[in-house]
Amino acid sequence: MTPVRENQVTLTINGKKVTVPAGTLIVDAARQAGIDIPVFCYHPELVPAGMCRMCLVEIGRPVVDRSTGNTVLENDGTVKVQFGPKLETACTTPVTEAMQVVTDSHKVMAARKENLEFILTSHPLDCPICDKGGECALQNLTMAYGPGESRFLLDEKKHFEKHKPLGDLIILDRERCIQCGRCVRFQQDVAGDPVLAFYHRGRSTEIITNSEPGFDSIFSGNTTDICPVGALTTVDFRFGARPWEMERTASICSHCAVGCNLTYNIRREAVNGGKTVIKRVMPRRNEKVNDCWICDKGRFGYHYLESESLLSKPLVKKDGRLVDSDWDEALRTAERALAVAKAPLVLAGGGLSNEGLFNLSRIVKDGWGENILYSYMAGGDITAQIGLSHDSNLGNLGPQSAVIVVASDLHEEGPIWWQRIKESAQRGMSLIVLNTRPTRLDQYASHIIRYEPGHESETVRSLFPENAAGFGEEINSASATFTKATEGIIFYGSDGLGLEDSQDLADSCGQLLVKTDHFAKPNNGLVGVWHAPNLQGAWDMGFCPVNDLAGEIQKADVLVLAGVNPVAENPDLAEAIKRPDLFTICLDSFFHETAMESHVVLPVCTITEQDGTFTSGERRVQRFFPINHPQDRKADYEVAGHLANTAGLSLTNVENRSASLVMAEISRQVAGYKGIHFEALGQTNYWTDHERTSTIHYFGTSFENDISLGIQLENQKLQVQFMRLADDKQPGRLPEKGKKLTLLPITYIYDQNWPIVQAKVLQKRLMSPSLKVNLKTAEDLKLSNGKICRFELAGRQYSLKVEIENDLPDRCAFVGRQMGIPISGPQTITVLG
Repeated sequence: MTPVRENQVTLTINGKKVTVPAGTLIVDAARQAGIDIPVFCYHPELVPAGMCRMCLVEIGRPVVDRSTGNTVLENDGTVKVQFGPKLETACTTPVTEAMQVVTDSHKVMAARKENLEFILTSHPLDCPICDKGGECALQNLTMAYGPGESRFLLDEKKHFEKHKPLGDLIILDRERCIQCGRCVRFQQDVAGDPVLAFYHRGRSTEIITNSEPGFDSIFSGNTTDICPVGALTTVDFRFGARPWEMERTASICSHCAVGCNLTYNIRREAVNGGKTVIKRVMPRRNEKVNDCWICDKGRFGYHYLESESLLSKPLVKKDGRLVDSDWDEALRTAERALAVAKAPLVLAGGGLSNEGLFNLSRIVKDGWGENILYSYMAGGDITAQIGLSHDSNLGNLGPQSAVIVVASDLHEEGPIWWQRIKESAQRGMSLIVLNTRPTRLDQYASHIIRYEPGHESETVRSLFPENAAGFGEEINSASATFTKATEGIIFYGSDGLGLEDSQDLADSCGQLLVKTDHFAKPNNGLVGVWHAPNLQGAWDMGFCPVNDLAGEIQKADVLVLAGVNPVAENPDLAEAIKRPDLFTICLDSFFHETAMESHVVLPVCTITEQDGTFTSGERRVQRFFPINHPQDRKADYEVAGHLANTAGLSLTNVENRSASLVMAEISRQVAGYKGIHFEALGQTNYWTDHERTSTIHYFGTSFENDISLGIQLENQKLQVQFMRLADDKQPGRLPEKGKKLTLLPITYIYDQNWPIVQAKVLQKRLMSPSLKVNLKTAEDLKLSNGKICRFELAGRQYSLKVEIENDLPDRCAFVGRQMGIPISGPQTITVLG
């Protein structure tokens, strides 16, 4: 017998010896041996249920002498094995030493055939029009294992309601449902939103939504991927295309800093003039980033690419009006302005590629001009030094790990991070949540610490080992938990914070990690919960935010605006940008309020139209790929490089011929990016927790990652000067009485940001602007739930609907960012009535 290693089990499947970790389920052990066991209800990322009985197998176990407890041996010295009288489910049975499993006996094959025949008794015969045709587990397994004909009468089929909306994004065809329970279990176990349930019994069983509004979950689209039949479909893909008609292109989600891996299913369509269009967005599996899940914002948010506001050609202002132009004229006009500029300023957003940001930074290189990042969150210099270390994987966190989440509502700001941290906490990881208000992570936390607004950095510093004892039992216990953990990670956000507070918070978190030796090791470090997909990359490319952005713009004579829309978001910035003596050059994909005020508008490609990379909040550099190459828009790196070169601003030639060549320059010149190149970014040779196959009935329709997994950056050299804590800084004080309140900004997943507003399919999910206060504050100011509150902020008056929420701090009001209120940090408002 093969020697048994610690925590390893050796068994036999169909006569083949297999050694797997103890606790492995038979169905997974078989896959590692290259043996397929058909399943419907089982999914490797879900808790096994044993509902569909499709995975039945014969199992033999070693015979044990009850008197001695020893294994009984045959005459030839082999272990004596006894098979049970009944078949057992391979998806719920863990392996044991010397177990024997048979998956292809006559008894097993007969059970599979009968089970499929039973499932098909009430399944509709609509394969030719079903959206799942071509990628349907029931269809495939029926062809492989099912009967050639049915003994049941067609007229006795059970009929249910078809085309039933479960919510605004998901449609249910109840006739097609085979009651495998994957969708219910996903919502319960993975999404943490138990909004689906079984209703009735027997042949009348059906899936219902028990939430209002229906199917109220930001992860609802994943149920359509794991549904083994065509029962669940998305509203934007239903009857849209057949799987074999579509090609696929790998990409990265552009809506937050998690960096989820996506696959765009695309097709050329005559109805769209022969253009290539996106038919659906699917998850691309990456165990180090998003497993096989994505949130609904990432799945449906791509519809902004269909907006009529997409720029179709360059624009140049003539006689006070923007008129259509060509690239030669527009570039010459921009270059003439830059050539004579004395104080140029480049203002860039976090939605640009690393390659575009690098070339933009070269416009004002060598101490001439400024590169400013349009962000209300700081700390990218800290995360570059002690960010999440190379070879880290949140999926490996467990009892040896501790995670702090401070000033962040991850469910809204980084949904997949929220899901992965939740699962880690359920595996035994210690979770410490610090915030002014409750969040969805609280129910999974081992320590919950509330602080008054303005005290976030002070609260983090109270966790320093030398400070904790003086701050009470909960702080002391949380500090000890984090200090003793062998793996420690901090996620810091911008909940209720402005730029200066954000920098202080990053510094405090950095010091805590250094003091507890939780950096420069796998699964240790600091993660910024950035509000854009590539803000970490922007910091790495030399951009950083400033406190007085309007003041900096007032000093400039030429302003390059790249991927930002400040005119629509802040009246002070709009006033500074509109001044007559400022020449503005806008690089963007959309014609928005800032573009309207510019002298030159240069249309740049969307993420689906160019090659490039993003750097996620985990400091993982990942590639995205073009779907098509429009003639009317150019890549961001191409336009930026052209401006730098032809205006003669850089001392060296700026590469802009291809994204791969720009990345080669980044690899040579940017700290931490050495060795990063497109060939390395395309590597996918790694082992996963589960044997990867393209079997639809096993993993659903999420796509294999056969093109790019990305590379996590090495930490930059630790600089002591980042520890610049102002211990004498006094935390902000809240108004104690009267009509004044402290207004604090928070983030919603479905905010009023430009791309999301343009995605029509998400319109019903957009958050309405509101002012959140607790009951005591509302009563003090005579405010009523649902009524309109008028208030004054920075000399301007606004009106918002009041929402009363429990457990919010007194004398505070919370408002969503991107909701029409120009607030980037805590501000004082005066309630007018």
